[in-house]
Formats: sequence, C-alpha cells, structure tokens
Amino acid sequence: MSGGVLVLDGAQTRAALDPGRVLATVGDALVAVSRGQVSAPPRIAAVAPAGLLGAMPAHVPGLGLAAKLVSVFADPARPGRSSHRGVVALFDEQDGRLLALMDAEAVTAVRTAAVATRGMLALARPRPSRIAVVGAGAQAAAQVALLAAVRPDLPVVVGARDLRRAEETAARHPHATADTIEAAVRGSEVVLCCTGARTPVVEAGWLAEGAHISSVGGSSGPELGPDVVRDGTLFVEWEGAVSCAPPAGAHELQGLSPERATLLGAVLDGRHPGRRDTSELTVFKSTGHAALDVAAAAVVHATARERGLGSSVDL
Repeated sequence: MSGGVLVLDGAQTRAALDPGRVLATVGDALVAVSRGQVSAPPRIAAVAPAGLLGAMPAHVPGLGLAAKLVSVFADPARPGRSSHRGVVALFDEQDGRLLALMDAEAVTAVRTAAVATRGMLALARPRPSRIAVVGAGAQAAAQVALLAAVRPDLPVVVGARDLRRAEETAARHPHATADTIEAAVRGSEVVLCCTGARTPVVEAGWLAEGAHISSVGGSSGPELGPDVVRDGTLFVEWEGAVSCAPPAGAHELQGLSPERATLLGAVLDGRHPGRRDTSELTVFKSTGHAALDVAAAAVVHATARERGLGSSVDL
C-alpha cells in the first residue's frame, strides 16, 4: 500500500474510525482552533438546481492537510430529509502528496458525534445519571454508537417523534431505551440534539437544573430555542459560529455578541474553566469545522494502514 493512494469505501472508512482515537484527535483539533493554529478558509459551495456541492479544506499542524467535498441534495425516499455524499482527501502536510481518499458521510457522522461527546465530557457535571439523545436519523445513530463505545455504562434514552425509529436507534447501545422527545429530555442531565429540524425541538422548561446540552443539528434552521440560548452559558467550536451567517454560522446564535461564546478548545486546553457551578446550564452549539474532518481523516488513515484496510491506487 505504501506506493499509492489509499482508497477506502464506506464500510472500510467506518471500520477505521476508531472511537477512542477519534475522540482524542478531535480534542486536539479543537485546541488548535482555539489557539489560532488552524488554516481553514470560509466554506464555499456551488449551488445546483436540486442541491449543492460544498468544499471544506483545512490544515491542522501535526494532524494533516485535508479537504472534504460533499453534496447535499433532497432525498426523495425520505421527504423532508437530505442526503450527504462525498469524499475526504487527506494529503501529507510536509510534501503535499495525496495519501488517502475516504467516505465523507462516515467521517462527518463520527467526528460530529465525537465533538458533541467532547462537549459533554468537558462541560457536563461528572457522572450524569442519564443522557438523552434527541433524533433518530443517521447522526443520532452515530451518536448512540459512539456513546456505546466510550461510555457504555451510562444509561441513554433516545427521544424522537417516530417511536419505532427511536427504538431502532436505541438498539445500538446496551443500556438505551426509547421515548418521546419531551420525556427523554425531562430528567436527563445531558441532552445531545442530533436532528435535521428547522424549528426548535427542545424547550428550556424541559431541561433539568444544571443540565448540559450539545446541539449538532439545525443546518436548515434553529434546533435550540432562543430561551435555551438565553439561559445557558454558551460554548462553540470557532468564533464564526456566532459571527458568520448560516450555514457556516449557527441559526441560533445570529445577532449575539461574540463575547457570549467561549471556544470549547479553550476549556479542553485549561485556559477557561468551563462549567462554574452545578446549577449552571451549559450549551455547546456545534456548526462543524473543517479541522474536525482533518482529525477524523488522520485517524482513518493511521488505523487503516495498521489493520490493512482499503486498496492502494496509483493516481
């Protein structure tokens, strides 16, 4: 494999996304973002009549140089939902050689679940008694699977409008059940929102005192209501989550002062205390960042080479 470009299909990419390594490497990328060490231009997209093609390149020192190309198109088989298809290309950061091509959908799902989990571990109260995962789509499934891999001891309840799909998602975790969204959120000390909602799915009145909420959905509209953002201490991956217009920035954070938000990487780096007391509502709003794709792609490449996954192609 050493002489060519390593190419991995969807199944091989998923197999190489080692959960513990992704969680650690995503943390490294968040710290690098907070220190201003990452080179990542604003997202760009070419718009077609039925969808768009986005491009997200980034360099993270020590992790690599990568670019994600992803198409986002309406999915006729799932009304109201969209498909995300694409590829991540990883390059050698020293000489620019193309090292690997891998499935973007798998990379995006796992790195997004990892950043929400990093937010939970950094900001939630220790040893939560229950975690709610809101949603029953691909991102919620990835989130539940990651929790099963890294925190299988913690009870999880999946909340969704479709109880059957919630039960299917919950089956990915050894201690997960399914319920309505409100029932799942009420009494949970951690809430992980993973939906494609266009309007808020969680109300502030449902949240327990001292809860933590990580929101990774809401690409097409606000996943969190203004009352949740107003009442919470806010954390983000990058300043543009507040200062940039959607889809680069978050719908929920438009019009806020940038000083309202703290970079999660600064908490992981020890430069910010994060949660200050047990009664505080902490809110992590994720919009995604190309540095996270670099982190996940670096793990895929290293793990695939160790395990002999993928095929070598001369390009």
